[in-house]
Amino acid sequence: MSAGELIQGASEGVYEAGREGHGHIKSFVRRAGRMSEAQQRYYETMLPKIGIPYQPENIDLATAFGRQAPKILEIGCGMGETTARIAEAHPENDYFGLEVHVPGVGALCKLIAEKNLANLRIGNHDAVEVVRDMLAEGVLDGIHIFFPDPWHKTRHKKRRLIQPPFVALLASRLKPGGYIHCATDWENYALQMLEVLGAEASLENSVANPSPEALAAALEADSAAGLAGFAPRPDYRPLTKFENRGLRLGHGVWDLVFRKR
Repeated sequence: MSAGELIQGASEGVYEAGREGHGHIKSFVRRAGRMSEAQQRYYETMLPKIGIPYQPENIDLATAFGRQAPKILEIGCGMGETTARIAEAHPENDYFGLEVHVPGVGALCKLIAEKNLANLRIGNHDAVEVVRDMLAEGVLDGIHIFFPDPWHKTRHKKRRLIQPPFVALLASRLKPGGYIHCATDWENYALQMLEVLGAEASLENSVANPSPEALAAALEADSAAGLAGFAPRPDYRPLTKFENRGLRLGHGVWDLVFRKR
């Protein structure tokens, strides 16, 4: 998918009132995709064991994972390689990955079984509804949103995941000091992420923010060249094969890490 499988706004990206007054980017599209026999098998056998089904009420993450540990939400696991690598490298944390693309869920189930990952659970449901309905305020230590669908056409930008209402909702679920980490290889989306995250009063950038004038000029020029506000890639986020290929071709990648005040 990545997180872009959550196509915000089934009705052309229009925000609708959600529970507790939070904006709801309603909903997503389950894109077509064939499952391999292995993905189908692991989806059927593993998801009942490690899946967290959607329910319209708060859940206890400690109970879901069977322990007290930092809880990290990942929105848009894609085929699961990065998610599984992070969980394997950091057994001290628990990871709750959300993905609506069923072949991706099957692939991640397979990785969880092969790597015997006890600290990774999957939700196969719309991220907006899961965050809004299932996660209480202040329960998360971190949120990962890596390479969401850029919706690069101007008329489609309203469908992007990183919009003010959803960022406000995400921020409300973070503990003080918790972080939200976004990454994109689309320059225009990087600028939008910086603008939206920087405008959320409960968050602060982990690096120096650009001045309002510099950000306005960058948005006008549609260029992030030389602009402050983007973070170095944290060591816990591995480079994917697609990212490595893009970097070899000279494509940019922008990371943003903001923390809850």
